Amino acid sequence: MTVDRFASAQQTRLFKDTLARLAEKVTEDEPTLGVEFPHVTAPDGRWITLPASLSAGYNGAAWSHGNWLCGFWVGLLLVSYLRTDDKRYLMWARERMRLVAQRADDPNTHDIGFIFDSSAIPAFHVTGDPWYADIALRAADRLRARIVGTRSGSYLASWGPLDDPRGRCSSAIDTMANLSLLYWASRHSGDGSYRLAAEAHAQMTATAFIRPDGSTYHAVEYDTDSGERRRGYTFQGAADESFWSRGQGWAIYGYVNSARETGQLAFLQLAERLAQAYIQRLDGRQVPPWDFDATGDDARIKDTAAAAVVASALIEMGRIHPDRDSGAGWGRRGCAMLEALCRDEFASEAGHRGLLKHSCYSKPHNEGVDSATMFGDFFFAEALCRVALPGGLRPELAVALR
Repeated sequence: MTVDRFASAQQTRLFKDTLARLAEKVTEDEPTLGVEFPHVTAPDGRWITLPASLSAGYNGAAWSHGNWLCGFWVGLLLVSYLRTDDKRYLMWARERMRLVAQRADDPNTHDIGFIFDSSAIPAFHVTGDPWYADIALRAADRLRARIVGTRSGSYLASWGPLDDPRGRCSSAIDTMANLSLLYWASRHSGDGSYRLAAEAHAQMTATAFIRPDGSTYHAVEYDTDSGERRRGYTFQGAADESFWSRGQGWAIYGYVNSARETGQLAFLQLAERLAQAYIQRLDGRQVPPWDFDATGDDARIKDTAAAAVVASALIEMGRIHPDRDSGAGWGRRGCAMLEALCRDEFASEAGHRGLLKHSCYSKPHNEGVDSATMFGDFFFAEALCRVALPGGLRPELAVALR
C-alpha cells in the first residue's frame, strides 16, 4: 500500500516544511560539534556531546551503555541531503561515518543495531557505496554473535561480554528495534543465519516480555539453560511492572519490522496488539508520558521520542498491512501523531538545539529529562521521510504476509 492514503495534502506540506527546518538546524549544528556527536540537550538547550568511541561496558557493578546514539546523527545528515540535494551533507556523513565505523567491532552491546541501522545502512541505500555496506555487515556479525541458545528458544543478550553471566542472561525490549541490522544483513548477503537469529529472538521475546494487558517489560533475566524467565525488571521505567512508554514503542517498531522481513502475519498481529495497548493508555493524547504508570509530578513528564518511534512504526504498519482499511487506519493514526510532533513539539527556538522538545532519555537516572534526544530526533526524521520522501531513506520492500 502506498503511504499517500495516510496523510492529507496539508499534512504532507507540513512534513516537507519540517524536513527543511530539520536540514537548517543540522547545518547550524554540524560545524560546532568537532569530533563528538550530539547526545541529549542540557537544560539551557545546548547539545551535550560524546565521542563515538565511547563503548559499552561494566565499571565494577555499574553498566554504561556508551555512546549508542552516534549513528543517528549520520542519519540526520542523510535525511538533510534527501530534502535539499546539497552534497555537503553526504561529505559530512562520510566523515562522520569514519568516526562511527570503529563501533562495528564493539563486542559488548546490542546497540550496534541502533548505531548502524541509522547510519551505514541508509548511507548505502542513498549512495550505493559498498564501503557502508561492509561496515554494516561487520556490525551484524557482532550482533548475530550475541545469540544465546536455551532449551526453549534463543535470544540476543543485550549487554556486556557474553562470558559475563550478568550480561549473558539478560535481554531488553530495545533489542527488538535493533533486529533491523540482522534482517538487512540477511537480505544483503544472502546468508539466512542473520534472519534466523533475529526471528528466534522475536519469538522468544513475545513469550517472555509481553504481559497479559499487552504492555512489556523493559528487561528480562533468563535461565540460560531452560530459557525460562527468572524475572522482569526495568532500568528506565518507573517500576519493574510499570508501562514504560518508550519500551512499548521499541516493541511495536520491532514487530512491524519482523513482520515485514519474515512475512509472518503473527508478528504483525502482535504489533497491532501492542499498539492497541499503547493507544488505550494514551487516552486521546498524541504524546505519552515517559511511563504510563508514573505518579505525582513525574506523571506530567512527556516523552516525544516514544511518540516518534511509534509514529514511524504505525506508518510502516499501515504500508505493509494486508487489509487495506486496517492499514489505512494505522497509517492515518501514525500521521496524526507525527503532525502533533511537528506542530507542538518542534524546537523552533534558536537556543534550543535538537528537533523535538520534551523527550525523556532516562527519568530514573535524571539524564536527558525534558530535553531533545538524538534517537528521538532520528525516528522523528524517519517518520517524516516515510510520508514525505517515501523510499528515500529506506527501500519500501514488497511484503506478502501469511
